[in-house]
Amino acid sequence: MLKFSAALFFVVLSYAAQAQTWEIGGALGGAGYIGDLNASPFKPSGSSAGLFVKRNFNGYLSARLNFQSGKIAGADSTSSGEQQRNRNLSFTDGLKELSLMAEFNFMKYIPDAGKNKYTPYIYLGIGTTAFAPRTMYNGSEISLRTLRTEGQASEYKTSTIVIPYGAGIKYNIAGKWTVAAELGYRYTRSDFLDDVSGFYAPHNQLPNQLSVALADRSGERTGVYTGSPGSQRGNLRPKDIYAFFGFTLSYTFVTAKCYYEE
Repeated sequence: MLKFSAALFFVVLSYAAQAQTWEIGGALGGAGYIGDLNASPFKPSGSSAGLFVKRNFNGYLSARLNFQSGKIAGADSTSSGEQQRNRNLSFTDGLKELSLMAEFNFMKYIPDAGKNKYTPYIYLGIGTTAFAPRTMYNGSEISLRTLRTEGQASEYKTSTIVIPYGAGIKYNIAGKWTVAAELGYRYTRSDFLDDVSGFYAPHNQLPNQLSVALADRSGERTGVYTGSPGSQRGNLRPKDIYAFFGFTLSYTFVTAKCYYEE
């Protein structure tokens, strides 16, 4: 997937000689995730916001540098399954993503100049996302990474490579202003956005008593702690996925007369 994304960027950049416009904009919407505390389907769990700058090579192809932040969350207490409710884990995570995307319009789209007022589009890219899962315990918010709740030899990384992919539809609302509705998923290289991945660890592999308390929280609900060493803690899927969705508003600067259509 990474090789495919890189190849796509080379194709897009080959159009640089035809480049005509810059575009800047912002995004507001929501965020959600699919992982060990929400196996499926995708559920919104927080808000998101972002800024982007885009180089439009022609009416079809663009390169977009995108910064977006959002909050994802999950709680077993809201699950429809009794086993998950008894597990009783929960988390929140503030994500900060920086990505570069190739965007393709299905119809030639030039704000305030082209004949098409709207177009569907798709995008694919590569980026990096910083994450920091936390949970509430005894009325305090606790950072989970340093607790190594599954007995990891070392803390998992503070960021992960992501592959953003998605689709949307954009519309020229007035002059050079464009509004778009967009849904985009992010395939990640981490299974710890929610601090849950594999199996319960023996207590002697955990760094401290707080780690022991937050590794197995089943007893807080049932009075009986069921997370025996070696038993399944996560859903055993290899990676977590998250998504941003919402609306963007942007302004396009036309920089060459040849960009306009007769």
